[in-house]
Amino acid sequence: MLTAIVAVLGTLAGALLTGTLQHISQRAQRTEAAAAARRAQGLAAVTELATALANHRRAMWIREDLRLRGQDWSEARAESHATRSAITAPLLHVSMLLPSLAPAAQAAVDAAYGLRGRDGATPLAAARERAIKEADAFVAAAGVALAA
Repeated sequence: MLTAIVAVLGTLAGALLTGTLQHISQRAQRTEAAAAARRAQGLAAVTELATALANHRRAMWIREDLRLRGQDWSEARAESHATRSAITAPLLHVSMLLPSLAPAAQAAVDAAYGLRGRDGATPLAAARERAIKEADAFVAAAGVALAA
């Protein structure tokens, strides 16, 4: 009789231990899957913003170059408005998904916007270089944040 009770208690303890270990393992898998999904969303947001910044920087360079040369830049102006609008959603995504990157993202955006209204080819080129450096700094910061 005692042997049967010990056997039943051993079986129950084994089942309880197995269930607990299985629960802990499943929780770890869910946590890992959620972290991977957050990283993937963050990477997508960073990629979208970096692409939008490059597009806007190019559009602003063309627009301001045409303006400085005294040529018709109305079509380039419309293009730059479209590329500027395309920055808003990715910037919001980065700021919400990776708040630690918000300052670097905003600095890159501000630098891209800074190409507007330059008073000569040299200041325009300097503003473009600054925008490129700020975008590169944003991407580097994103790499560090996403690797963590």
